[in-house]
Amino acid sequence: MLIHPHINPVALQLGPLAIHWYGLTYLAAFGLFFFLATRRLRHEPYASITGPGAWSRQDIEDMLFLGVMGVVIGGRLGYCLFYKPGYYLAHPLEILAVWQGGMSFHGGMLGVLVSQVWFARSRQRPWLQVMDFIAPCVPTGLAAGRVGNFINGELWGRFSDPALPWGMVFPGSGSTLPRHPSQIYQFLLEGLLLFVLLWLYARKPRKMGQVSGAFLLGYGVFRFIAEFFREPDDFLGILALGMSMGQWLCVPMIVAGAGLWWWASRQVASAPAARA
Repeated sequence: MLIHPHINPVALQLGPLAIHWYGLTYLAAFGLFFFLATRRLRHEPYASITGPGAWSRQDIEDMLFLGVMGVVIGGRLGYCLFYKPGYYLAHPLEILAVWQGGMSFHGGMLGVLVSQVWFARSRQRPWLQVMDFIAPCVPTGLAAGRVGNFINGELWGRFSDPALPWGMVFPGSGSTLPRHPSQIYQFLLEGLLLFVLLWLYARKPRKMGQVSGAFLLGYGVFRFIAEFFREPDDFLGILALGMSMGQWLCVPMIVAGAGLWWWASRQVASAPAARA
C-alpha cells in the first residue's frame, strides 16, 4: 500500500503572502478553459456565425469572468444549502467565511448556469447555444480541482482492500488503513475521460442542447460511480437508499441531461443565422 505524501499546501511564500497549490489549480482551471474555448470557436455552429453576432475572444473573456463569479458564489452557497443548511441558518455570517473551506460543485454549476443566462441575454443569443459552447471546456478544470484535492490530502476515499496496489493511507483521515485515492478516480473519470468524450462529440455539428445534455449526463454518471469509492462527509454519512449526498445530487443531473439530450435530438436542426 502507498502512503499519501505530505505536500505543503503552500506552493510559494512571499513574506506575508502565501500562494497555495489549491489556488494555483483554480488558476490552471480557468487558463485551460480559456485555451480550449479559443479552439472551440473553430467548431460549428460558432465558426459559421458572421457579422455582429459572430463569436469572438471577447465573448470568451466575458463568459470566463461571469463563470468565475458563478463558481465562487454558487459553489459556496451550494455547500451551505446542500450540506450544512441547519448550521449556516444558525450562523449566517459564516457563509462569507470562504477561507474556512466548503465549496460544492453542484452549487458552482448552478451559479455558472445563472451567470450565463445574463451573458446570453446581453448578447441576444440562445442560452443553450452558450451552454453548448462552454460544456466541453469544463472537464479539464474539474480535473485540475481534483489535483488540488489530492495535494491537500482531502476528500479521500473509502477503505480499500489491503491488497489493492494503489490503496493509500491518508494521515489526515486519522486512520492507518489504506483507502481508495478517490481524488484520482474523479480526476480520471470526471476530468480526463469526460473531456475526451465530450470534446470529440462536440467537434461535429450537433443540435442545440445536445452537447449540454451530454455533459450533464456524463458528469452525473461518472460522479455517481466515483462516489461509491469516496468517503461520505462525516457529518452526513450515507443517506437514503445507501447513497451519499453527492450521488443524490447527481440523480437530477442524470435525469435532466438525458431529458435535454432527448428533447434536443427531436428538434429540427437549423443553420446558424448571420446578423449583418
